[in-house]
Amino acid sequence: MPAQLADAAWLKDGEVSRLLPVLNRDGEEARVVGGAVRNELLRVPVGEIDVATTAVPEEVARRVEAAGWKAVPTGIEHGTVTVVINGHPFEVTTLRQDIETFGRHARVMFGRDWRADAERRDFTINALSAAADGTVFDYVGGLDDIAARRVRFIGDPQQRIAEDYLRILRFFRFHAFFADGPPDAEGLLACIRSRAGLHMLSRERVRMELLKLFVAPRATAALVVMAESGLLGPVLGGVPYVADFAKMADIEAALGLHADPVRRLGALGVMVSEDAERLAQRLRLSNAEAERLMALEPWWQASPSVGEKAARALLYRLGPQSFTDRVLLAWTRARADAADGEWRALASLPQRWTAPAFPLKAADFTRRGLAAGPALGVAMRAAKEAWIAEDFPADSGAIEAVAEHAARQAVKS
Repeated sequence: MPAQLADAAWLKDGEVSRLLPVLNRDGEEARVVGGAVRNELLRVPVGEIDVATTAVPEEVARRVEAAGWKAVPTGIEHGTVTVVINGHPFEVTTLRQDIETFGRHARVMFGRDWRADAERRDFTINALSAAADGTVFDYVGGLDDIAARRVRFIGDPQQRIAEDYLRILRFFRFHAFFADGPPDAEGLLACIRSRAGLHMLSRERVRMELLKLFVAPRATAALVVMAESGLLGPVLGGVPYVADFAKMADIEAALGLHADPVRRLGALGVMVSEDAERLAQRLRLSNAEAERLMALEPWWQASPSVGEKAARALLYRLGPQSFTDRVLLAWTRARADAADGEWRALASLPQRWTAPAFPLKAADFTRRGLAAGPALGVAMRAAKEAWIAEDFPADSGAIEAVAEHAARQAVKS
């Protein structure tokens, strides 16, 4: 049964409202498909807007360029042309059917059957399409699942998963974002039975899905089910600390921080540095992500009990982001709850104090008789450590005393 998008401003007034009429003539039809329709019906923000069409890719490109827009053949072998209008990209994909499926590399045939195109997708809520006038078409029960806030595979769940084992992780991600209550039982059972297929996935794809899952509103509940079902440990390659993940989410919310997927990964999977190294390799994290995980240890040394002077020294050495990561991880594993005032004060230090620049230069030591070379480097390092230990004095007399002492020590050594 068709439904209607009543108040979709992006469909009435946005760039897509200009794109659809260009594709929607001379015997061809185009509709918005997938996430934009789903999100609009669920009343959550609409991000990317994807379009499906009966027109073949070459015809799509011809029409788009005739309209004065840019057509980029980003996935031409699968029928996808990216159309850029006023800097906004839209993926336009020709209707298709999978002839053979093997992970991401399915062999497809272009078609004109909207039902067949819907039935090849993963979940019912992702298979909805909307015409230019707002009419929503549902061929697989997606509207009922939207109403029930339920994530359900299209057709046989095990067959859908066998087409691409990443759908196991996507099942939990979409459930964590859009569903209420326990996961669909049939879908969960299929995920468990198909879990061996997770080892076939590229590390990059697993990373992408996990980091998206970690920031979902109901991520903790989804991770609990994954852990209980024997799915989470094999993905991480180690022990998952789901309770720590849950507390990290509570602390971030209490502090008004955005959900940070890397910090939450640390709470879920990092107890010692070997855990960080394993996750960096297993998920092929970026260098920046890996460095953040490695900087978490020794998380157990971060505590309000060390005092603010030591906390300032730690903040100076780590920088604001790694300091916050380490403090929040220590907080998740402390007995204090997410409302604890002392931990909150420690976590807020980067907002209350900005580390000053080290005030001494090489010239401050050469004028004290040190020549360029190893002794100069020793003196500067010693002076910086003394300056930090004295709590970053700004007084010129104190700074001069630090430099004088370090220079004398370097000469003696």
